[in-house]
Amino acid sequence: MASKSVSFSSARELRRVQHGLSQLLNTTSASIPYSIRRSYSLSASKTTIPSRNTASSHQFLLSTPTLCAQHRYASQLAKSILPRPGTAAETYVAYGFTQKLFEACSSQADYSIPDASGNRDKIPKNEAGEDIGVGDGWWYKDLGLIPTFSTWSQVTFLHMYLLTVRLRALPSHESVQTYSRHLIDHFSHNAEHRMDVLHGFTSRTLRNKFLKDLFIQWRGVLAAYDEGLAKGDAVLGAAVWRNLWKANHTSPDNQEDIDWTKVAYVVAYMRRSLYELSKVHEADLILSLERHAGKPGIFGITEDDKKLVETGR
Repeated sequence: MASKSVSFSSARELRRVQHGLSQLLNTTSASIPYSIRRSYSLSASKTTIPSRNTASSHQFLLSTPTLCAQHRYASQLAKSILPRPGTAAETYVAYGFTQKLFEACSSQADYSIPDASGNRDKIPKNEAGEDIGVGDGWWYKDLGLIPTFSTWSQVTFLHMYLLTVRLRALPSHESVQTYSRHLIDHFSHNAEHRMDVLHGFTSRTLRNKFLKDLFIQWRGVLAAYDEGLAKGDAVLGAAVWRNLWKANHTSPDNQEDIDWTKVAYVVAYMRRSLYELSKVHEADLILSLERHAGKPGIFGITEDDKKLVETGR
């Protein structure tokens, strides 16, 4: 009878642990998809029931209804299982980590549509019928690319590819898959938001169609840039030309022939970025990508990139 009482008491303690962690997940990040929170709950449901002594050691944390106490307990639990690839804790960490990485990729060629909420007939369009927005930075000013959704997506893909190459060095295949999957998921969510808010794609069916096309493009980007890294700068430059300049022999505004020096700038930029990323520990990636505390980040063209092209001609 005493053993049954201990078992029931331990089970109640375990349920209180799981309830506290569930509340923590729901309150700290409401934007985390349900599927991730559910996978955490399923993982927790398989946990071995602790003994009475183990459960009582957490009695203060469980009896204190503050988020701070729950957070301390959850942090200890996540730290203890984090090294194991494929766990729910790694999925939780990877989601937030890759969100920051994606924001660094997305900001490189960000743009806006001034009349997005007004009369859409006033929005200028290019020959392909794409909305032309307003953008700033090297990709638009120096390279002469047009600030459109497709330009933003391809420049973002390029930077996501650079990070993907670095993430392939993670210690396990499961970790590589987890981080890569969340990275493209963040892109899909952001791209759908832009379609709806900036470009007036109110039909979810239409947005899903474009998202499927974008995913196919992403797979093509991976294959094309991988081939370029393996076969040399000429092949990599051809891939950059196809993706960013849409394989046109004229500039994006169709005013003059394409300046191949600009393509070479991008190739040099990719090579230099990959080299610097290889020297950064994955835990430090977020602070290394963009300018931080007065230090230049990895992302962003440098004078050395340009000199490498100009001196090599």
